[in-house]
Amino acid sequence: MRSLILGFLFFFSLAASLPAGAVLPLVPKTAAAEDPAVLPDPLGRQTPRSMISGLIGALAQHDYDRAAQYFELPNNSNRQRVNAATQARAFQILLDEGGSLQPYAVLSNEAVGKIDDDLPIEQENVGQITIQGKRIPVLLTRSEDEGQQVWRISQETMTQLAAASRRPAASLAGGQRQDEITIAGAPLKDWGLLIGLGVLIFGGLWMVAALMVALMRRLVADPATNGLYRFFEAALPPLSLLIAVFVFFGWAERLPVAIVARQTLLRYTGIISVIAFVWFGLRLVDALAELAIVRMQQRQRRQVVSVITLLRRTAKVLLLLFSGIGILDTFGIDVTTGIAALGIGGIALALGAQKTVENLVGSVTVIADRPAQVGDFIRVGDLIGTVEDVGIRSTRIRTLERTLVTIPNGDLSARQIENFAPRERFLFNPVVWVDYRASSAKLREAIGIVQQVLKEHEKIAEGARALLGRIGERSFNIEVFAYIEVRDFEESLRIREALLLAIYERLEAAGIGLAFPAQTIVVSRAQQADGRADGDDAPEKTPS
Repeated sequence: MRSLILGFLFFFSLAASLPAGAVLPLVPKTAAAEDPAVLPDPLGRQTPRSMISGLIGALAQHDYDRAAQYFELPNNSNRQRVNAATQARAFQILLDEGGSLQPYAVLSNEAVGKIDDDLPIEQENVGQITIQGKRIPVLLTRSEDEGQQVWRISQETMTQLAAASRRPAASLAGGQRQDEITIAGAPLKDWGLLIGLGVLIFGGLWMVAALMVALMRRLVADPATNGLYRFFEAALPPLSLLIAVFVFFGWAERLPVAIVARQTLLRYTGIISVIAFVWFGLRLVDALAELAIVRMQQRQRRQVVSVITLLRRTAKVLLLLFSGIGILDTFGIDVTTGIAALGIGGIALALGAQKTVENLVGSVTVIADRPAQVGDFIRVGDLIGTVEDVGIRSTRIRTLERTLVTIPNGDLSARQIENFAPRERFLFNPVVWVDYRASSAKLREAIGIVQQVLKEHEKIAEGARALLGRIGERSFNIEVFAYIEVRDFEESLRIREALLLAIYERLEAAGIGLAFPAQTIVVSRAQQADGRADGDDAPEKTPS
């Protein structure tokens, strides 16, 4: 025990005598000692798309010192920085005179760029500049700058441009137009030329589309139900805008206008193309839905109209959703996180709205199975009424008391539904009570009369019968079993009434009476005497 204590004291004294730095490696490394996180590039050169967007922004502000940082040029000394800014200005002039960059939506927004092209992984082709008929590709290279992987215009591209132009960068920079009115970094006349070109292209195509629709309207006999006409009427206006966008893309790249104006308009022309596509989709969905609704109404398939309406709304919501994502992406907003959040939120919403989801599924079942349509007379449990509407969530039924009952489609699809509307005939099944005092001959005559009435009526289906069913306590019962061949309920009631009146009139004419429930009480003389003694006036007959 003593030796253990001495050993502990020796180890403690040895540790105390060591320098402070000697014991630091024994302490676990804390979070405060970790390497600081790498901040994003302030110039936005992480992807080819953000790099080109930042370069265009710098050129629009004529901030060539900042624009020079988007080039793979040395800029350590003041002389090198001035030279890099001069080359950036010269690069802008070459783009204005005969160059083009890929539109914003085409550029890769990934840090590694496009990996499916034939270029090395660290290179990206983002456009071209034509000098004296020679096309020089604008290449980006990915390299490290202050610990970050960034994209910049390659030194190789700048060398090829200088060799092809055969002019020093200073002479190019000096040739820039200084006396022109500029807006947002580009000459006013360039903005006017590009916008005028777009309006001219769309206006011409829209007029052609309007003339084609007017011509087809004259040639088609029934435009409301003609599928080809409805398609072209819906498609041509937005299609003309979509074609105008593609034509503008092709022509704008060939115009000798400022790259700032051209690239800016091409970027936001992408939004117009999304709008044109959504416009085309919405009009096409409406045209197809209206055409299908008209045809289903002509075929009396009212339930299918609800299916078409549901699909129409769903298609429109999806189109608007995807178009919103495309427009946000054009503005440079990352929608990946938002989509993931919507997915998680959708799961949570579905778990919290199970009854709503159940009703939606029930709506699909009711619409697809078609147990009842709008206008049908049905019985659901103890409820009887007419279906007024089959909605996405519920079905409304007008009862015989004229109240409106709403049943969730989830409950309706799980219950037994009796539909009276599809009946092609109505049962006629009365019982004719003949007075029991009638003779057998009269009874046979009564049966014959009922059979003759059924046979003579044109709406009674073949196979109708009238037979003596039973001999009751108070009557002979003639049971009738026949079908009235009509589909309308009110018409069947009128025919039923005519048949019953005809049977009664012929039985009355033949002297055959109908029985009615009655009870006769026979009182003896002794009971009569006792009754008088008690003060009763006379015996009575009481019907049952």
